[in-house]
Amino acid sequence: MIFATATGAGGTFSLILMMVAMFAIMYFMMIRPQRKEEKRTQEMLAALEIGDAVVTHSGFYGIIIDISEEDVIVEFGNNKNCRIPMRKSAIAQVEKPEQALAAKEEKKAEKKEEKKEEKK
Repeated sequence: MIFATATGAGGTFSLILMMVAMFAIMYFMMIRPQRKEEKRTQEMLAALEIGDAVVTHSGFYGIIIDISEEDVIVEFGNNKNCRIPMRKSAIAQVEKPEQALAAKEEKKAEKKEEKKEEKK
């Protein structure tokens, strides 16, 4: 009879240990990465500046021309007449003008290298 109660207590302890382990796994696989992504997004939106190129969640590319506390005005297209106010939360990606210039320069350098290789 003494062995039966000891086994029951050990079974309960192992069940609790398994539940704690499953919660820890769920935390590190689901909750923690989501919090990191939210933090990254908040930092990105806090660093918005006029002149930044943005991509909205709906896939539109534009340039920020005005910023308020929760809203931005984004200019879409080349005609400079399409200005739309939207929430900051609608922005999916931000590209600083310096990053855009660096990317263009890299592409130009790659094209020059390809042309040199073609001539050989």
